Amino acid sequence: MNAGEAIELLLELIRVPSFSKEEHHAASIIEETLRARGHEPRRKGNNVWARAGSFSPGKPTILLDAHVDTVRPSGEWFSDPFAPVVDNGKITGLGSNDDGASLVSLLAVFLRLARRECPYNLIFSASAEEENTGEGGIQSILPELGRVDLAIIGEPTGMHPAIAEKGLMVLDCTARGVAGHAARNEGVNAIYAALPDVSWFRDYRFERVSPILGPVKTTVTAISAGALHNVVPDACRFVVDARVNELYANEELLDIIRQHVACDVLPRSTRLNSSAIRRDHPVVRRCEALGRVPYGSPTTSNQAVIPYTSVKIGPGDSARSHTANEFILVDEIAEGVEIYENILNNLIL
Repeated sequence: MNAGEAIELLLELIRVPSFSKEEHHAASIIEETLRARGHEPRRKGNNVWARAGSFSPGKPTILLDAHVDTVRPSGEWFSDPFAPVVDNGKITGLGSNDDGASLVSLLAVFLRLARRECPYNLIFSASAEEENTGEGGIQSILPELGRVDLAIIGEPTGMHPAIAEKGLMVLDCTARGVAGHAARNEGVNAIYAALPDVSWFRDYRFERVSPILGPVKTTVTAISAGALHNVVPDACRFVVDARVNELYANEELLDIIRQHVACDVLPRSTRLNSSAIRRDHPVVRRCEALGRVPYGSPTTSNQAVIPYTSVKIGPGDSARSHTANEFILVDEIAEGVEIYENILNNLIL
């Protein structure tokens, strides 16, 4: 598959809505493409994967993964999000940047490398439910994949390697009070009880600062309390977005938070941990030799739910993701295919 064929596949995928948990048709396109190229893909739910040739137990295994799902269209689109527009070297359409460009570029390289003798086993996966970190996503097929020594996660990074990625915890916090009549000096106002904790999340500085990802960042993003003007509220609920660097496990950070605040703190999940790869890892060294610049990523990806050593790299720009009129440049896909191939060509782990 050359870059032109990868672009045609991307246009086909854009035309098919593939929201999280609704990726059936897009997954079928990937499955049929692999089968037409002589592979025997496997499928579980809306996840599709294939192995290149025969597996050798004496070789390390590399996984190439990109997700097939998209978010729903947001903002004001100038055109139909599902009718790709190709104009002056730019492809506009939902999922073109996140994560279609990485998906078709990695598939193109997988198909090329599958014809060669490589110093590693190779797996390609088109995974589902990445955008909502659903249980039917890549984590559902991990037992089927077996041992993986390195995962290359395709996401829009400008083809620069993200060698660390912040983890995420969403915290539901509740400050308790006692209901009372607002006209009388009675009750305990839960809003006032919440204020010191809200301020703490704004002002606290966690001790460990990553040289790659920087400090842990906690942000209060939603708050609600009360319903009537004359009733002192007995509960104030607020949401905290916690972005965790690789120096803390989510459970450890949760313990620290609970030691400092008075409100009840309930995480929606603690499984989206931060990840990092050694700066001297062979794949990072290969990226640097190609002029690519390692950096730390503030956004989460499938790296957060896989147990493998991994690096995140792909064509496009993360700033375009989840925006109206999302686009990818044709040249970015061609460059992505070339750089992926140069990274993987005879890579020794």
